[in-house]
Amino acid sequence: MKQNYETRYASHPEDAKSYDTSRLRREFLIEKLMAADEINLVYTLHDRLIVGGAVPVKETLELASIPPLRSPFFLGRRELGVINVGGDGIVEVDGHPHALRCKEALYVGRGDRAARFSSLDPACPARFYFNSAPAHRAYPDKKVTRDDAVVVEMGTLEESNHRVINRLLVTQVLPTCQLQMGMTELKPGSVWNTMPPHTHERRMEAYFYFELPDNQAVCHFMGAVDETRHLWMKNEQAVISPAWSIHSACATSNYTFIWGMAGENQDYGDMDAVSQQDLR
Repeated sequence: MKQNYETRYASHPEDAKSYDTSRLRREFLIEKLMAADEINLVYTLHDRLIVGGAVPVKETLELASIPPLRSPFFLGRRELGVINVGGDGIVEVDGHPHALRCKEALYVGRGDRAARFSSLDPACPARFYFNSAPAHRAYPDKKVTRDDAVVVEMGTLEESNHRVINRLLVTQVLPTCQLQMGMTELKPGSVWNTMPPHTHERRMEAYFYFELPDNQAVCHFMGAVDETRHLWMKNEQAVISPAWSIHSACATSNYTFIWGMAGENQDYGDMDAVSQQDLR
């Protein structure tokens, strides 16, 4: 197997105003996450979230520690949230298998533990997207299906943002230290997410876009309210959203995205709303 990682440093909003397109993409866009028989990781110093992807095809992939963690185990001081966006797969934690079908999630608590990813059918491999955040204590592992999730339908087709929000790894479903994850599915004909936009200074966020047709694209909007920028993205790419940034998108087709958050506040409603009329 192959495991790749890179480190992304935190940025100041005043500095980000001067970034050109290539610098913006280098700092915030994660272009490669899903590759056969590889684990790919980005360790961002925005709340020290790790964004990763694992696609086991011919091999079982074990999540190993990386040098920045200074820990013999990846989970030694961290919690992990995994959502499968592919075929049926298994996440094995210390010898205990957790079967995950498409769009099912798993929370894994901290500890000196081994996590391994595998697929049931190499012809239709699992595609595991995951986030990891520092953890101050160990909470129990738990599988979360869509039946377990807090499901909220929002928006309208007239405003092009009719969507279903599946809150999977949130405090209403299970205890975590700081990590929260969920999945938002846009209805056909709707293309806008997180609109009207918001910021939340008490936590950062990462978005992973998928179920976007290969010939389509999504435009992710970020930046300070009065100094926004955009990033054009493809299917199965992710983006880092600092606490000071809005995080919204519009695409040339409907799509699904996974949101993950880390920071000092687990209240889902903890956000500072922004009017569309104030965007610049």
